Amino acid sequence: MKDSIDFIYKQQKEISVIGGIAALIGWDQMTYMPPKGALERSEQSSFISRIAHDKVVSDKLWNHIKNLSKKENFDKLRDRDKEVVIRLEKDVEKARKIPSEFVERFSKTTTIAYPAWQEAREKSDFRIFLPHLEKIVDLEKEYSSYIDLPGPRYNSLLDGYEEGMTVDIIKKEFDFLKTQLVEILSKIKDSEIFKNQKEINLKFNIEQQKRLCNIITEKMLLSKESSRLDVSTHPFTTSIGYDDVRFTTNFERENPLFSFFSTVHEAGHALYELGMPKGEFVNTVISDSPSLGLHESQSRFWENMIARNRSFWSYFYPVFEKTCPGCLKNIDIEMLYRLINQVKPSFIRVEADELTYSLHVILRFELENMMIEDEVKISELPDVWNEKMKELLDIIPNNDKEGVLQDMHWSGGSLGYFPTYAIGTIYSAQIFNKIICEKPDVLHEIENADFKNILSWLRENIHKHGRRFSADEIIKKCCGEGLNSKIFVEYLKDKYYNLYDV
Repeated sequence: MKDSIDFIYKQQKEISVIGGIAALIGWDQMTYMPPKGALERSEQSSFISRIAHDKVVSDKLWNHIKNLSKKENFDKLRDRDKEVVIRLEKDVEKARKIPSEFVERFSKTTTIAYPAWQEAREKSDFRIFLPHLEKIVDLEKEYSSYIDLPGPRYNSLLDGYEEGMTVDIIKKEFDFLKTQLVEILSKIKDSEIFKNQKEINLKFNIEQQKRLCNIITEKMLLSKESSRLDVSTHPFTTSIGYDDVRFTTNFERENPLFSFFSTVHEAGHALYELGMPKGEFVNTVISDSPSLGLHESQSRFWENMIARNRSFWSYFYPVFEKTCPGCLKNIDIEMLYRLINQVKPSFIRVEADELTYSLHVILRFELENMMIEDEVKISELPDVWNEKMKELLDIIPNNDKEGVLQDMHWSGGSLGYFPTYAIGTIYSAQIFNKIICEKPDVLHEIENADFKNILSWLRENIHKHGRRFSADEIIKKCCGEGLNSKIFVEYLKDKYYNLYDV
């Protein structure tokens, strides 16, 4: 039995190391790799993916896991080992359904698709990306056939990002949320404040934006010794190792506040990565997030619950004045707070206001289901996208760049990922509601940019668990109930009805 224990921990460490290498070359591709490196990088990525997959699905590892899973052996294991074996057996059993040849083919296809998406987005021409997306959707259908969970094909894709979640559960939650969001938006659009609101053109140069990003990450207690901030077309976070987390922002957007809020968002992801269980669980399947919805809850928590909170600007308004002299001329703190939380239906998801953001996610969820169930031709996506934008937000994109090409996720084969953004947004409201109940002084701490207690609460109630529990179990433990859109809707009504005098 000791041989089996030793082997599964040795194998997990090697898989973890390979994962770090894969993350590093992926990070490089999206930040510093020259465009012509894409073809060779696709070979490198697919090679690494196949090595990792082969290690996970090897008969030798599976035989050792099955040996440890026998009741007479399992009962003798330490609690730590039992948790690892249970989680590892589930992961490996699922991975063994996927042929290594498919993993290699999938990786190569998506690596080549990413620069094609970049070119298509820059030229606002979906036709450039179309053949790549058609291949990816076919691969996703093939993947679904291997996993073959009960119900719609999309269940098998969704489970890879939000284990245990199904189309039926999400559709019920999203149908309620969509109805509520459209109703709240309609009431706000009827208000005099909305009708008379004006855009305030803030101008921060790139150097000023960089300084603001460095200030907020420092205040969020994100160590520069364990992380670094770079630039990419689409902001993201990836973990190279336990003390090496990379995250990115973008300084080229029209709204100069985009870089600040995207940095807060990605720093939330980075803090979670740096808070994963180490010690006895280092380099094991337990030392990871149980779902991307829970991961997203951490970024949305910092971005919306903290950085868009009125209390936050008691500290940061003077910081902005000092860092960007003259930029807030004739704009007082109340005006800035209202500007930051201004409701304005817009084309770009990552630039959407807090209220309409989840409608962007619901749109993508509905489209992905249509693609996987062959209810729409891939060539029809731009038109269907625009129809749904009209239906949900009453606006129509002017071009593909504003519409169907704005996100990189499909180029990476991440169908099933988008729902986690709304799930995480709902979780973030539940988490904030719980912290406020437990710590009445938290708003005063936010006013002083003192986030030590907030981070400690997150470390204790969420980060430290890793994958010892499911996302649903963790939320139930810390918030007293699972996914609940009603709390998020009440939060939105309380905040935005006050802002718009509804």
